[in-house]
Amino acid sequence: MVKRGSVFVFVVSLLFWHSLRAQDVPASGRGVAGQTVAGQTVAGHTLVVIPFENASPTPGLEWLGESFPEIFHQQLNSPVLYVASREERLRAYDRQGIPAGVHASRATLYRLAEQMDVDYAVLGSYKYDGVHLTASAQLLDMRGEKLSPVVTESAALAGLGTLQSALAWDLLRVIRTDFSVPKDKYISSVASVRLDALENYIRGVLASTAEEKVQHYREAVRLNPEYAEAWLELGKTYYGQRAYEPAIAALGQVQQTSLASGLMSGAVVREANFYLGLAAYAHGDFSKSESAFVFVAARLPLAEVYNNLGVVAARRGRSQKTAADYFDKAIQNDPSDPDYHFNLGVTLTQAGDRAGAARELHTSLDRRPNDSEAKMLLDSLTPASAGSGIVASSATSKAPVERIKRNYEEDAFRQMTTQMGNWAEERFARSDPRAHARFHLELGKELLAHGFTTEAEAEFRHAAAVDPSSPAPLTALAAALAGDYDTRGDAREARAQAEAALRLRESAEAYLILARLDLRENRMEAAAQSIDRALQLEPGNAAGLGLKRTLAAKLAEKAQPLPQP
Repeated sequence: MVKRGSVFVFVVSLLFWHSLRAQDVPASGRGVAGQTVAGQTVAGHTLVVIPFENASPTPGLEWLGESFPEIFHQQLNSPVLYVASREERLRAYDRQGIPAGVHASRATLYRLAEQMDVDYAVLGSYKYDGVHLTASAQLLDMRGEKLSPVVTESAALAGLGTLQSALAWDLLRVIRTDFSVPKDKYISSVASVRLDALENYIRGVLASTAEEKVQHYREAVRLNPEYAEAWLELGKTYYGQRAYEPAIAALGQVQQTSLASGLMSGAVVREANFYLGLAAYAHGDFSKSESAFVFVAARLPLAEVYNNLGVVAARRGRSQKTAADYFDKAIQNDPSDPDYHFNLGVTLTQAGDRAGAARELHTSLDRRPNDSEAKMLLDSLTPASAGSGIVASSATSKAPVERIKRNYEEDAFRQMTTQMGNWAEERFARSDPRAHARFHLELGKELLAHGFTTEAEAEFRHAAAVDPSSPAPLTALAAALAGDYDTRGDAREARAQAEAALRLRESAEAYLILARLDLRENRMEAAAQSIDRALQLEPGNAAGLGLKRTLAAKLAEKAQPLPQP
């Protein structure tokens, strides 16, 4: 079930406000959701990849069928294309009564995709003639009720990774008409994995016991030491076995591997840090646990991450206010979870806020009436209990332990944002493009403020596509790309977007983005010119005046005169 937090509440509220405004705006003649605006796709899509069917009698290659969904999920999952996980697919198989290893008929697969409510299903097969591996795939368009033309790729068996990347590109071009990355560049951007390492990884995914999984994942990372996905699954398997020390070691390898490759903001790294936080917490290393959860929160601040930070803060002896603030953030993101209210109730009890603790415990019990621990703590806060000396925070009674969360909901968040985006496009299909763009611009700013950087950038790009005459989305995108919020910051593209915004209309904000980029690159004269231009437009601009002082200080360090405008 998808969780709806404060960001989602904001989305719904903003969407409702704009939809009311849109009712008074004449139809603009723009297309419906799923069509394109300014050459770009205007709605997100959802996709499930069915394991490919082995069309050749060659023994020992059955594992290849599951490798296609795994690789496509890793490569195609994005803010504009949600790819269902293997767990979601298996749950759908179970509901349909389909054994996981059976290749069902097209009619059955259609019902499966229909039940999952996806836009597309990928159906495919492969065959090996002893020299070449050939794979073919089709998109089953669930909305249009049609199959796309077959796309086919062929390579030597050792070139499986290249073949799968090429096939992923072929499918992506069908789904996203705005996708302009050349095929060779897309393929070269994907990290290569040894065939034998990939085989062991997939066999680990398919294994039915934890011992078999560990065996295959360990072999995969032995053969391919930089295989982040295999390290992640190995660490998660160890954690499930309560083997916390090897779990910490394996999950730490994801961090090191990703740091070496410069991919510190990827989904694999975020998930690895979440489980690293859990393993370190269970092992009693609260400092390492806190660092891991802080890493995730800075990039994807989910409710369970804030909750766990609160739990770790309590274990580390941080101030009760620090722990309470984290639990409060978790509640803001997901007010429906009883554990977050329970944890805040425990912390407020320890802080002596009996009224606040009782309020949170009542809320927790409203959501989970049979929670005996919450009931006992609440009873201890009543006046009668207090008179009997059974207050939870007293010297004779130990308060309950705050509850850690072991569920990681990034996929649920991705699915929700995609669904919200599609809902928005349906509402705005006939509205004024300025109102449409303003919605995505404001949503992007809110997402950025909550730390959802990738989604924010997607919203800014969408707004720019909907209303190409407005410089505001380009300026916002430039600011996001130029920021220090993420190791993915792209100075070159940030500069390009700021310059594009200035070509549409001059603004102090865009000039100051260029000035900050120039200062980072020690281009003092260019920075001075951009600051002066910004202050000509807005003489009292505080950020511009601050940058001018920063520039003067830098020049003073070098004993250089301030460049004249």
